[in-house]
Amino acid sequence: MERESPKAGQRVVLVAVPPGLLDGLPQEDRRAITSMVGRPVTLDGDDDDGRAELHFNDAFDVRTETSSHTHSIWVMPEFVEPYRG
Repeated sequence: MERESPKAGQRVVLVAVPPGLLDGLPQEDRRAITSMVGRPVTLDGDDDDGRAELHFNDAFDVRTETSSHTHSIWVMPEFVEPYRG
């Protein structure tokens, strides 16, 4: 049975960081992305290649000591599952 893909606006969980996603990124971006694994975020939609578009705020931005830095990532659907909280 094929699982239904989450739709834009639904809460999802990043289940793992895709290979290569963190390559070349600054340390603070790598830390922010890895800290999101397992946490619910809102699915913003899919791009033309079928990748899930996720946006989230950094839990702690070392540049400002606040949570004001927003990140955007695009991952293949196999790295995203519906949030069951």
